[in-house]
Amino acid sequence: MADKSKMSVADILAAARQAGAKGASPAKQPDAESAAAEASQEAAPTAPADETPSAPAPAAKKPAGGARPSVAEMMAMARGEKKAEAAPAATQAKEKPAAKAASVKAASAKAAPAKKDGAPAKTEPLDTQSILSAARKGAKPGPMTKAEAAAKAAPVAPDVKKAKAKEAIVVPPMPVKPDYARPVAAKSTKDQIAERRALLFGLSALAIGFTGMATTFALWTFGGIRFMFPNILREPPSRFTVGTPDKFPPGQVDERFKAANGVWVVNAEYNGQQQIFALKSVCTHLGCTPNWLEAEQKFKCPCHGSGFYKDGINFEGPAPRPLERYAISIAANGEIEVDKSHIFQEEMGQWNDPSSYIPV
Repeated sequence: MADKSKMSVADILAAARQAGAKGASPAKQPDAESAAAEASQEAAPTAPADETPSAPAPAAKKPAGGARPSVAEMMAMARGEKKAEAAPAATQAKEKPAAKAASVKAASAKAAPAKKDGAPAKTEPLDTQSILSAARKGAKPGPMTKAEAAAKAAPVAPDVKKAKAKEAIVVPPMPVKPDYARPVAAKSTKDQIAERRALLFGLSALAIGFTGMATTFALWTFGGIRFMFPNILREPPSRFTVGTPDKFPPGQVDERFKAANGVWVVNAEYNGQQQIFALKSVCTHLGCTPNWLEAEQKFKCPCHGSGFYKDGINFEGPAPRPLERYAISIAANGEIEVDKSHIFQEEMGQWNDPSSYIPV
């Protein structure tokens, strides 16, 4: 006989019947009877509220000698339910055989699972994992047996796995390529020419800018170098020769040295004496340069109208005094030499100095 801890209620009842028919030992009958009684208590309908509740049955006595609990107690312990209160031995003994048989039949009908091929199916103890998974998935309202859990966890065929994996995989759409990743279309000839022109224009502007910057830098460098040297006024020498006396005929005014040296060389008469002298070409009024008027035989200032005779004496205009003379002499080579470092004024009587004229 199989172990009672792994047998269902229907198996226990069938075993009890077989033992009763064969005249099994009376020691094993109380177990079957107690199991049948508990099964009848589970299958019995709940008493209506109007009925007077019966007195609580005393707790079942544990088998003497430390005997193991019955199968019903073990099933109640596995399901987490409270241990059903066993009916007292005196009440079980007084029950009628017909009531016992009806209760046992009802308990067996409730506890027996669906039969396949006429044979009663074996019920197995439930595991916690199957109960939790059934409660979460909602596949089955109640707990499932180990056999059902094993059948549910049966290995799936590779083709089925691949099909499920393909269904589970959701391929995202391809992202749109950015502009820089797209193939660039070939440029036309006009576009290429326009780009070259723009490039040449940019290079030309750049070259002009660098040229201007280099020119400015060069000017700054030149100005800095020039600043290191002092300013020098370069003037013609104060002594110079004008030629031999025979080149200056009487009554003539020579203007060849006016522009370069600011001198008129004159051969004229002064105080009854013929002289060659050098007049300074600066008006004694405000420093303007007079002009020699050959037709009028006079020096005329264009600024304020001062007039001077051929010998340099003033006769009209605002000029306060005659023109001035430079020192003049005959050099060693026989030419007339003018010295601008010495000036002679007529109002001071300096024209009588022999250095202010050459007698002719």
